[in-house]
Amino acid sequence: MALRARALYDFRAENPGEVSLRESEVLSLCSEQDIEGWLEGLNSRGERGLFPASYVEVLRGEPAGPPPPPPPALGDSRYANLPSGGYEPAQPFQSAAAPQLGLAFQPRAPPGGYPASQPSDDDWDDEWDDSSSTAADEPAAQPGGSYPGGYHDYEGSSRYRVSTRSDMPPGPSSLASSQAAGKGSATVSRNLNRFSAFVKSGGEAFVLGEAAGFVRDGDKLCVVPGAEGPEWQENPYPFRCSIDEPTKQTKFKGMKSYISYRLLPSHTGLQVHRRYKHFDWLYARLLDKFPVVSVPRIPEKQATGRFEEDFISKRKKGLVWWMEHMCSHPVLARCDAFQHFLSCTDEKAWKQGKRKCERDEMVGANFFLTLSLPPGSPVLEPHDVDGRLDGFKVFTKRMDEGVLQLSQTAGEFARKQAAGFKKEYQKVGQAVRGLGQAFEMDHMVFSAGLNRAMAFTGEAYEAIGEMFAEQPRQDLDPIMDLLAVYQGHLANFPDIIHVQRGALTKVRESKKQVEEGKLELQKAGEIQERCNVISYATLAEIHHFHKIRVRDFKSQMQHFLQQQICFFQKVTLKLEEALQKYDAA
Repeated sequence: MALRARALYDFRAENPGEVSLRESEVLSLCSEQDIEGWLEGLNSRGERGLFPASYVEVLRGEPAGPPPPPPPALGDSRYANLPSGGYEPAQPFQSAAAPQLGLAFQPRAPPGGYPASQPSDDDWDDEWDDSSSTAADEPAAQPGGSYPGGYHDYEGSSRYRVSTRSDMPPGPSSLASSQAAGKGSATVSRNLNRFSAFVKSGGEAFVLGEAAGFVRDGDKLCVVPGAEGPEWQENPYPFRCSIDEPTKQTKFKGMKSYISYRLLPSHTGLQVHRRYKHFDWLYARLLDKFPVVSVPRIPEKQATGRFEEDFISKRKKGLVWWMEHMCSHPVLARCDAFQHFLSCTDEKAWKQGKRKCERDEMVGANFFLTLSLPPGSPVLEPHDVDGRLDGFKVFTKRMDEGVLQLSQTAGEFARKQAAGFKKEYQKVGQAVRGLGQAFEMDHMVFSAGLNRAMAFTGEAYEAIGEMFAEQPRQDLDPIMDLLAVYQGHLANFPDIIHVQRGALTKVRESKKQVEEGKLELQKAGEIQERCNVISYATLAEIHHFHKIRVRDFKSQMQHFLQQQICFFQKVTLKLEEALQKYDAA
């Protein structure tokens, strides 16, 4: 009698050889004997693979169908990723393939919830962040791919299975085929550094043909040809979102305080209120999902002074810039998590959508399955891509140096205006007024006009000092806010480029293996095609960066100069007014 088991928790496969489980799902086991804390079996969808033994309960004495095929030998390449001890970091399972692959496992989150977020300055222990979930909490299916809050998928909700490897029904023949496939792909070695961006992003697994999943139409990220090269397909429904009215609110009868921001998206017309922790949650989800997209950084956390007016104002400005870059990005603007963040007004629907986003399967290696190229897109030559990346690296290095220098210079100049310039102009004004007060001691009637003019001049210079102190808020502060946004983008690109470099390295390795007769030409071609997908996406992201950079710096420099002109016009008017006092003296 075949052994059966029931899944106690949801489990998402993250490595080759694993299989995903759903809570309460009935499984067929290949053997009751676990291998270093892992069992092998078939889920209800007929998919075969490994899953943690502690995630299932063995059912005894229940009838079952015919037994599944016997477990494969330990030399099967699917076991190269098998950890040697539950969910703690451990040495990789020593199979025939393991020494060559050089893998190391990361600890997996225990059942019962999602990994805890990093501590925030905005109290993450609130009830909405409760990660427990039940079947009753799951959102009901909505027509047309709609989401809580009224957002709808742009392209419907059809799902297509996309895979970078052959999908075969379980059985002895498929086992032999998978063993052969594992041996064929093992000739292209894995990176020894399992913490590199190329590995952690899932880029390596995708390029080596280990990604498989269902892709909805709404998840497709299209890259199209442009005048300057690959570009992201523009959002057919562009929108903007304002952030205003940061207000201090309390809960638990005043025991807990927080700042809430009002958001008003143009495409829904419905205002929502979000706290910093909501922004922080969304930012973490976006980083996890988009390895080749530069996700704009949110303002940093702060443990003290969170309710001071200057801090609230500065954070709001940073969030406004963040929102502008999110809405203008063709990929990020259409992300389900972002749309849920912008549109959901109901607390229960928020929790349901939040958990749905956290269970998104299109992350890691599967994310690259969502990238779509136009039919007949030419294969980009690795040499040409390398050249463009080298040029971009030189550009970003120089830009980073220039951004840092301008930020430091603008900050120093703003401090001088707020303190030094104000003080110096006030000293001049006080000196002029002092001399005027001395003139008043003559008690001559004909000197009264001069005395009044001298007093007005002193007051004018003191007022100009105040104007200098306030002016950085109008021109220099916006420049520094923009520079902070681009410092975040520039810090993102090394990892994005590293993913692309890793893919190109695999292409070169595959070509070398073909020349040595160790790899089939067809498999090398498949690696080349998958690398081509990453190349198109990377170049599209670089193009978008240059596009928004030109837009932002053009607009901000125009604003800076306009504010400078207005400022000096005000100073001129103040001085002309003082001059007229002497004409009437």
